[in-house]
Amino acid sequence: MRKMICRLMVMCFLAVSLAVFAQSGDTMKQDTLKQDDQMKHDNMKADNMSKKAMTVSGKVSDDGKMFVSDKDNKTWTVSNPEALKGHEGHHVTVKAHVDAAKNEIQVSSVKIAKDEMKDTMKNDSMKKDEMQH
Repeated sequence: MRKMICRLMVMCFLAVSLAVFAQSGDTMKQDTLKQDDQMKHDNMKADNMSKKAMTVSGKVSDDGKMFVSDKDNKTWTVSNPEALKGHEGHHVTVKAHVDAAKNEIQVSSVKIAKDEMKDTMKNDSMKKDEMQH
């Protein structure tokens, strides 16, 4: 009787273990599929963006979410406006990947345009002169 109860307990333990193992295997498979789908989505997004970054000069909108190029006055939506933070309303030169289909750019670097730098330096020197007099 005692052996029979022990065998029954071992069989129950094995059955529960197998059920848990089977469920965790399905969850792992689902997680892997989700990761694969996410990677495909990221790759498709990257394919839509130009492979090589372009350099474009223009003005950043006051909210930093739009960019108007000097060359053709084309307005682009900025996919990563945090990259332009602090340059709102300024004339800048950006290095960006362009998605022409979405009319969108992803900024990788930003520099204040030379003419804006000259204006800023000129204003600073005028302020210094006023302070000295």
